[in-house]
Amino acid sequence: MFKKLLFVCLALASVNVFAQTADDIVAKHIEAMGGAAKLASLNSAKMTGSLSVQGTDVAMTITRAQSKGVRMDMEIMGTSNYQLANNEKGFAFMPIMGMSEPKEMEADQLNSMKGQFDVQGPLFNYKEKGTKVEYIGTEKVDGADAYNLKLTYASGNVSNYFVDTKTNRILKNTGKAKGPDGSEVDVETSYSDYKQNADGYWFAYTNTTMQGTIVFDKIETNVKIDESIFKN
Repeated sequence: MFKKLLFVCLALASVNVFAQTADDIVAKHIEAMGGAAKLASLNSAKMTGSLSVQGTDVAMTITRAQSKGVRMDMEIMGTSNYQLANNEKGFAFMPIMGMSEPKEMEADQLNSMKGQFDVQGPLFNYKEKGTKVEYIGTEKVDGADAYNLKLTYASGNVSNYFVDTKTNRILKNTGKAKGPDGSEVDVETSYSDYKQNADGYWFAYTNTTMQGTIVFDKIETNVKIDESIFKN
């Protein structure tokens, strides 16, 4: 009897610690990114840099407005290419791939793009966004110890964010997305070279994806954005 009671008490205690640990990790991450008040004041970002793919550098500009839209412009071999999305529709125009006119995104592709609308970060105010965060455990990411947080979004999409146990900043995120042909593909992005921009906001200036490495030269924040750029 007493052994059973002790087991139940220990189990309940473990659940409480587990849940609290997830919130503790999120709180430390928010603080490492400048604090809740600072993040709450971030409404837009214009990120200018280049994508290195197989030895070729592609000029790139990513423009994001909190909860409203994202646009990615790329200059490739003399062609102007873009992807854009708002809360209703998304379009891609890639003449470098032989496209003669913009193509509307499928619903799954649009949902994947919507994750980029969140300039403030997926862990900030996650409960208000309808996101569930679970602490899975600690593991190595490129030699560093990292907390593995599983995020289940209101849309049903799932991704994992790995937070450095020392800096409390995100080292990597993984998930799944719909490819151009509609098939589901694994996606992974690693983040490094964190520094503050002119307005004091923290960003990872180097993002490494499965397609290549993006290095941002300049990140402007809270710039005025004409939302028509998120429409085709």
